[in-house]
Amino acid sequence: MDPPPNPNPNATDAQPQAEAGVRLAALSLRGGRDLPPDFEIHEHHLDDDDDDDDDDEGYLTAASRGGSSTCAWKGLRDDDRDGDGDDVSPPSPSSSGYAGERGSSLDDDPDPEPAQDWPRNKKHLDEDDASSSWRKRKKHFFILSNSGKPIYSRYGDEHKLAGFSATLQAIISFVENSGDHIKFVRSGKHQIVFLVKGPIYLVCISCTEESYEGLRGQLELMYGQLLLILTKSVNRCFEKNPKFDMAPLLGGTDAVFLSLIHAFSWNPAAFLHAYTCLPLAQPTRQAASAVLQDVADSGVLFALLMCEHKVISLVGAQKATLHPDDILLLANFILSSESFRTSESFSPICLPRYNPMAFLYAYVHFFDEHTYVTLLTTRSDAFYDLKDSRSLIQNVLLKSNVLIEVQRSLHESALHVEDLPIDPSSQSASQPPQSSQDMSSQSLSSEMAIGGPAGLWHFIYKSIYLDQYVSSEFPSSISNQKQQKRLYKAYQKLYASMHDKATGPHKTQFKRDDDYVLFCWITQDFELYAAFNPLADKTQAIKMCNRVCQWVRDLENEIFVYGESALSWQYHHCWGGK
Repeated sequence: MDPPPNPNPNATDAQPQAEAGVRLAALSLRGGRDLPPDFEIHEHHLDDDDDDDDDDEGYLTAASRGGSSTCAWKGLRDDDRDGDGDDVSPPSPSSSGYAGERGSSLDDDPDPEPAQDWPRNKKHLDEDDASSSWRKRKKHFFILSNSGKPIYSRYGDEHKLAGFSATLQAIISFVENSGDHIKFVRSGKHQIVFLVKGPIYLVCISCTEESYEGLRGQLELMYGQLLLILTKSVNRCFEKNPKFDMAPLLGGTDAVFLSLIHAFSWNPAAFLHAYTCLPLAQPTRQAASAVLQDVADSGVLFALLMCEHKVISLVGAQKATLHPDDILLLANFILSSESFRTSESFSPICLPRYNPMAFLYAYVHFFDEHTYVTLLTTRSDAFYDLKDSRSLIQNVLLKSNVLIEVQRSLHESALHVEDLPIDPSSQSASQPPQSSQDMSSQSLSSEMAIGGPAGLWHFIYKSIYLDQYVSSEFPSSISNQKQQKRLYKAYQKLYASMHDKATGPHKTQFKRDDDYVLFCWITQDFELYAAFNPLADKTQAIKMCNRVCQWVRDLENEIFVYGESALSWQYHHCWGGK
């Protein structure tokens, strides 16, 4: 879709630099002094009981995800729409500093007003690189500019880490001045991964034994989250002023980045580059998709109905495609901002995989605690049209009982390995011995009890054609968060080794250690990652993987969202398994 023409392309150039700086400063989500009166700023904080330690940080639920300061427009009453006066129209996001339509960008002018002491919803602000507690953190993330100015740090106050940021910048510049590019540095158990994106540098320092490819992918997502808030047009600010301070523009978004960092430990979408769907009966999903399609045909670019991070239905305008990474970043932005849950919101956002240079406009409305609709458009004046579309969607969802079915599925429709159908011919096969080890143990040892048939504990299945995945629930043998995080890290390493360009790609991998048996199988249609009891028999494990693929095929209409193109599914058997 081509961007709409700019009616006055030279208007920006005609404005004084001081005025442009004020508009640029208005991009900050920290405060509302530059926002129009119809916008309201909400400040929320992460729950105090969220553990920030790398080994103990839990999976953030909807209730525990903190909110950032977000511009949320409180919709006017319907009877105000026909009133007189200029103030009855919804304020355009461009009036809060977000520029223009798709294809428009930030003004590339000097620094905005100096940042004040805004409240921060981040822990450990008293730490810096001289603190022993800061140095003991297992995983750091930093964003800085090419002049060495700190933009974001997972731990500590960015201003106190200015010297450390300058050191990171000096390392990158030293290597670049020699005509090379730095990728990573290993020092003992620590790995330092660098990602250079024009004038913006991203760095991860980790001793979590994750692969370089995995950490680099996480930095790419961090950069994508930054672009979702500011767009890539912020680079022009650095072209005008190399010492431009970008940190004020990201004020109040600590919770957004922290939520994304937590997702690296529990959400397979972060390394699979695929999205997952809420299991629903086919007629229920079709009812939701039909009304979203009607809305998309009326001029909406993308319409998404989601339950937490799971997609219920997704519809796009003709020839418009939404990348799974954009879905992940958009859902993270919405779910980590409490104001979206409490108000009817109309906010400018950027989809970095769709167009990193421009803003779209997102109308977000929560139907209940978990279910929400997001309507994306290129028009900054589309609030009332999208409000009417949302009303239509809500009426259809209520009449067809979609919302009731969504709540039922949220609590009842998860896949459990214990429910995996068994081929009658394999029921007499020997099973690995079951252990009497205490289930509360935190180590995944060989004495653990069996979760499913043939010792199957967990699996992740990705449809390559659909860019969607489905995963099973964790059994009692992987009962706590440390065990689950350890398994996800093992999956990440397995994914990286299977897709290693230097030695692969590979089709199958079978790995046994003291914790579990890992099996990966990749075809042209799907990828399967499975974890078994460490005593699982190899032949039986392979047969169970074939059964998992058949099971997914039997449930495909309930667990996947299909577009207009029919899926040509070619079922394979691995190594002759039946």
